[in-house]
Amino acid sequence: MLKNFHPITYEAAAEVASNLLEEDKRECYEGHGFTNEIDIVISALTLPGTYYYEAPNGKSAAIGGVYEEGKIWMLCSDVIKEYPRQSARDISRFVNSRPEKLLWNVVDKRNTTHIKLLRFLGFKFLREVLHGPNLLTFIEFCKINHES
Repeated sequence: MLKNFHPITYEAAAEVASNLLEEDKRECYEGHGFTNEIDIVISALTLPGTYYYEAPNGKSAAIGGVYEEGKIWMLCSDVIKEYPRQSARDISRFVNSRPEKLLWNVVDKRNTTHIKLLRFLGFKFLREVLHGPNLLTFIEFCKINHES
């Protein structure tokens, strides 16, 4: 595993969930139906393949992972904004280290921080779809990893 990525712990999940970026909080609550921080912590602890990203200051800056044959996800705390370039490079190494040939998911169209990061990471945007309990506009994205 990469240096700043560690298997998820309750402490890391709670730290990120209680300090989510506003865009991520809105995406969780409005787009996925989470009603509080505990929903996020439980999801992070129960999804297979979940990690937390430790920023250079030792704080948990993000949680995420890959499951269900390449479904990639990530939530960031405000710590990520203290180290934007370093975080983007580290997350890029994580994505590029994944063995899955296809990485994919959806992102809230309003989450400009993640859209910018996904673009930097080389993901392609496919189409807009209505998603979640509030039928919000999300964008499908994917990346073919390890092209031969």
